[in-house]
Amino acid sequence: MNHARAEGLTARERLASIGWVPGRSEYFRHLPPPGMGVWLGEGSEMSAADPLAKESADAGWKLELLGSARQGLVEAQWLDAADATQRSQLFAGIAAPGDSDADRFAWAHQAMCRRGLRLRIGGGKVGADGGPGETVSLALRRQAQAALEAPTLVIDVLPGTHCVLLETHEHGAHMDAVVQNLDVHITLGAGASLQHLRVATPGQGDRIAHRVHARLGRGARYDQALIASGSSYHLQRTELDLHAAQGSARTGAALFAAGTALEQQVEVLHGGADTTSDVEALVLASGKARGVVNAYSRIAAGADEASVRQRLSGIPTDGQPRLVLRPHLEINHDKVQAVHGATWGALPEDALFYARQRGLDESSARALIIEGLLTALLERSLGAPEVLQTLGVHALLGNAVARYLAAGKELSHE
Repeated sequence: MNHARAEGLTARERLASIGWVPGRSEYFRHLPPPGMGVWLGEGSEMSAADPLAKESADAGWKLELLGSARQGLVEAQWLDAADATQRSQLFAGIAAPGDSDADRFAWAHQAMCRRGLRLRIGGGKVGADGGPGETVSLALRRQAQAALEAPTLVIDVLPGTHCVLLETHEHGAHMDAVVQNLDVHITLGAGASLQHLRVATPGQGDRIAHRVHARLGRGARYDQALIASGSSYHLQRTELDLHAAQGSARTGAALFAAGTALEQQVEVLHGGADTTSDVEALVLASGKARGVVNAYSRIAAGADEASVRQRLSGIPTDGQPRLVLRPHLEINHDKVQAVHGATWGALPEDALFYARQRGLDESSARALIIEGLLTALLERSLGAPEVLQTLGVHALLGNAVARYLAAGKELSHE
């Protein structure tokens, strides 16, 4: 038995010993995930053969440089996790999962992972003031490759590098229902920054779990914007490790659930002094959808002048969806600033009225208002308007809104 195979079996054994996400889990009690067997391909047709053996050599990742980024600033390795040497390269520097409820997904991922992509970004000149130097803009586009898959993406942004990244995930052509358990590991060196737009649009019957772990060096900045739509089960989890001083992180999510299930979890750990985090989300739901947003921020003892902000919002647009918004703070230090809140309600009637007065029909008016609300949210999470243009945010968001409203209309006619 080779070393890679042994590691996969060890992960299975570890998962069997600690068990799957318990029913009493505080994080998952509002939207329990499918059982462990689903993520391991047990008790289904997928377990009859190795469903991951059909993955292409690039594991479905298509890398594209945007703008005038120099080729030499991006080093990409497509690695085979079934090969012991390449598996070690893929997971180098990544800590083994623990025993938390969310770590169950990580153990299942390690048991099933066959291929991954590792990016090393930077190496150019640092700015004269010691801040970010050259900007690297790139796109990663991925379609599902198999009925059951556990892809891995590792991103190392070198000190002083500024990176702008578009990462998209789609159901995949000619695919039936997909089970996908994705792990993304991001490391930002001192003074590095990453503006990261993630788009996840699975098929209605897909079961999806994405986990993004970002670890920030001193003075590093991570800005994430998320556009995600629901499916049979869809989890988006972001873990932000602000262990070094002066680290800063922002996340903003535009979430759509039309008769489907979608949960976002954001966990921020403030360990360094002068660290800041800002978590914002707006979930729109219709039909009998289930939408959940969990935000948890912890300020450790000694994290002087840490600043935390959480703002969660939900809008049911049609039907009787279930929305759960849960901001949560754990503060173990005195010299900090912390604000959190959750609100839900309807689309603003006055804005809809004025849009209709301009000759728009009700559907177009609703789309215009929703796009306006979500564009403002994503602008706050990504910052500079030119970044939104580089990443094509307006087109991506417009398509997501159109799909959501069309799906809601179908639900209302059933």
